[in-house]
Amino acid sequence: MNASAGKRKVAVVTGTRAEFGLLEPVMRAVDAHPALELSVIVAGAHFLPPAETWREVESRWGHRVGGEVPMQQSGHLGRFHDAIALSHGVSGMAQVFEEVAPHWVVVLGDRVEALAGAASAAIGGVAVAHLHGGDRAEGVADESIRHAISKLAHLHLAATAQSAERLRRMGEDDRRVHMVGSPAIDTLGAVRPADDALWELVGRPTVLLLYHPIGDSDESERRRAAEIGAALAGERVLWLMPNHDPGRDGVLMGCADASVVQRWTRFDHLPRERFLSVAARLAAEGGVIVGNSSAGLIECAALRLPCVDVGERQAGRERPGTVVHTSGGSEVEIRAAAAQARLIDSSRCAHPYGDGTCGVRSAELFASIDPLDRGLLRKRNAY
Repeated sequence: MNASAGKRKVAVVTGTRAEFGLLEPVMRAVDAHPALELSVIVAGAHFLPPAETWREVESRWGHRVGGEVPMQQSGHLGRFHDAIALSHGVSGMAQVFEEVAPHWVVVLGDRVEALAGAASAAIGGVAVAHLHGGDRAEGVADESIRHAISKLAHLHLAATAQSAERLRRMGEDDRRVHMVGSPAIDTLGAVRPADDALWELVGRPTVLLLYHPIGDSDESERRRAAEIGAALAGERVLWLMPNHDPGRDGVLMGCADASVVQRWTRFDHLPRERFLSVAARLAAEGGVIVGNSSAGLIECAALRLPCVDVGERQAGRERPGTVVHTSGGSEVEIRAAAAQARLIDSSRCAHPYGDGTCGVRSAELFASIDPLDRGLLRKRNAY
């Protein structure tokens, strides 16, 4: 296909509820650009119950959905099940890409859905653009997966100056690396604190709990989650469900024990607009977010909501001044960190994640860089 004839087709791969919210500003910018045509590829964890967030993607972008690629099986958790899901993703996306014939394939972050999309596209000869490459965050296998995607990618859309420099030190050609900021920041200027009706619905929380597994045994994950639960005794907790990484069942058991006793408010999924408005209201009410989600370090930092970052899942990620980190996971340490977070003057804290123009900048790059240029598609190590 000649990239100069007609619009360039940009296939955006989304595999999870959280990353879909991050990708939407990029999708909107691509959809609005006169030289680009958007195709949305829905994959992976979107199809898992109970949330089944593919429905949210369909309701927003059904007219642009170019393919669906289920990967994980419900109830099948574990590292080798992730590897099997990856194999399903690579083969499924290869079939979708062959049919859609994109000029660019866009992926974000470090999950197996992004790796499947990047591997399938790169091997198939399609230009890959990677958002949030060069970051550091240990997760389960996140660090290795993120950097593997960077080596497959042809265009790097870095979220911070440090991440951009890290990509260069990895041997990526400077001409491929662009610091565009995080798409998580793009829509925050329009966020308004939750109104009273939504605030009542989510239980008028003093703490927002968003804690994900780190790939350990269910028993280890349960113990860590139970310590967090004990630390939050006396708080009004809004608990959002963890992602589908290995160890999820343990986190669910540990948090459920505390939830039953303390009567937490639980949601399987809050759409991004509601999540952000709740976070903004919580910031205004003097609350905190507790857990190990990147949202605590990125979106919540921009919304001035203090964060208690528990454990090493986000190890290496840049932490704004709104974040208190506790590497220990005991009840005493977490309780002390929450008290410290509430003393932070967040009005004085800056964040490194850009100025809210990631989507527009990314779309301009897709339109201005030739995705069929042999110099772009044929990568070589710089060392």
